[in-house]
Amino acid sequence: MIILSAEKISKTYTDKKLLNEVSIFLNDGDKIGIIGVNGAGKSTFLKIIAGVETADSGVISKPATTKISILPQTPVYENNLNILEQVFEGASSETREAMDYEAKNILTRLGFRDFTLSVKGLSGGERKRLAIASALLIPCELLILDEPTNHLDSEMVVWLESYLKRYSGAILMITHDRYFLDNVSNRIIEIENGNLFSYPSNYSNYLLAKAEREEMEFATERKNQSLYRRELEWIKRGARARGTKSKYRIEAFEKLEERDIPTQASSIEMNLMSSRLGKKTIELINVTKSYNEKPLFKPFSYMVLRDARIGIIGRNGSGKSTLLKIIAGLINPDSGTVDVGETVKIGFFSQEYDLSKWLNVRAIDYIREVSGQIVTSEGTISASQLMERFLFSPALQYNTINRLSGGEQRRLFLLRILMEAPNVLLLDEPTNDLDIKTLSVLEDYLENFGGAVIVVSHDRYFLDKVVDTVFEICDGEEISGYVGGYSDYIEKITANKSTNTSAKQDNYKAEKKTEAREKPKQLKFTFKEKAEFDSIDKEIADLEEKLKSLETQMLQDSSNYEGLTLIIAEKDMLSALLSEKMERWIYLTELAEKIENKSVE
Repeated sequence: MIILSAEKISKTYTDKKLLNEVSIFLNDGDKIGIIGVNGAGKSTFLKIIAGVETADSGVISKPATTKISILPQTPVYENNLNILEQVFEGASSETREAMDYEAKNILTRLGFRDFTLSVKGLSGGERKRLAIASALLIPCELLILDEPTNHLDSEMVVWLESYLKRYSGAILMITHDRYFLDNVSNRIIEIENGNLFSYPSNYSNYLLAKAEREEMEFATERKNQSLYRRELEWIKRGARARGTKSKYRIEAFEKLEERDIPTQASSIEMNLMSSRLGKKTIELINVTKSYNEKPLFKPFSYMVLRDARIGIIGRNGSGKSTLLKIIAGLINPDSGTVDVGETVKIGFFSQEYDLSKWLNVRAIDYIREVSGQIVTSEGTISASQLMERFLFSPALQYNTINRLSGGEQRRLFLLRILMEAPNVLLLDEPTNDLDIKTLSVLEDYLENFGGAVIVVSHDRYFLDKVVDTVFEICDGEEISGYVGGYSDYIEKITANKSTNTSAKQDNYKAEKKTEAREKPKQLKFTFKEKAEFDSIDKEIADLEEKLKSLETQMLQDSSNYEGLTLIIAEKDMLSALLSEKMERWIYLTELAEKIENKSVE
């Protein structure tokens, strides 16, 4: 069933045609990922679909029953509500009561420990996570998400991915997380040069389908060029006949002249030079750091190798960015030292970059302040030529920074850092706001980068492509190291967890087999079994009553994250115990029946 149609939508922004008569039909159950380079018009397209922004032309139609919930790229809150009140803003008291538990569960999953926190005191990342909770809680037929994985740690991304896979409504989302696209979406839409291309597949199959489409387009164009040359020769010779056939050929030739010629998609080139790195790099010696008197991690020592490729992971607030800033020398550790070699030149691509003083400066002047001439592996080029390689057209170069999209600003910031020829790169959440094309080229650049790379990221695909060592920061404990990428890390911690339970499972199976063999011979209760049989009904009833009490407490408790987490843990433990008791009750009841039947015989 079609829940929304958008036909011949056009939109121009600052003399750039973002959307050129594009159309889309959304069906119930569609889970669509929208991709394209920064500045292609993805967020604008979402806003038009949601009714937040108006198209220059075109028609959007939807049934009266179609409700839309939207997650903006940058949420803005101007009130003084607490976070629980904010997610229910505008909702009826009945809705609040019915969805109280669901709201607290989602907020807890998104890392909120205290539901009474004021919205005004939240960071940008916390505001985005609060906006995600609000969007998910609004009953709707179409859920629109603009960069939902930004500011989420890996655990939250996995949870959101699972939630959206089970989501019953339609989803229209912009994300650059390629594993997320692969696992959630059943359709990919690419916005390129004002056009919209639709692929009924996830991200992996989209790559194949796009390559096939482009090959067909260029094959058709080669045929058209051959036909055009022949028709041009015929036109130049001059046709004496003025019959229907000649008119037809002239009209066909004119159509050939006016055709849209497919162009190769622009590509970003990163072949900047790096500075020479000596034998001594960066050494951390018993480094510690606390926040609000709570240790982020135990004393940490590590020697960064010249060709290191390190990924740092952990929950939000665990201290990942803090450790990166300690390495960069931006903040001091509470104890320990950071010894930096004389030849080390650090390039820090920070998560929080401030371009406020540059907003009215032209993009090219921002780059020229570093240098007007840049040395690459191919020789010296101008700042303007370099910017073109980074997909900044001549017109875009002379735009002021405040007229660039968020992704274009971040790409510009990355370019300026790489221009300074660092030999140690520190990247704090580099995948936020960068489009897939930029990320792919950045990954290739890092693969050939001559120095060390240390990256904080929640992007599993990026970590798998870039790093060969993973460090996990966890709740003030020792920083754990794992060899390999993110998938290797997951495999190892899963194996460690299963090792602890496999022995118990083997013992349980052995006991079950022994029990099964003994059942036919067991025709009377032991003293212990008789006592267990007499009391098990009451024990089961007590467990069921406790579980009901906990469920009521979960609905009513609005204290904090720790309290709710403890209740959930206790509920899981009691549920497992109840299952064991029920299995035992079945066995004892069957045994009692056999004993009774034997006595009758």
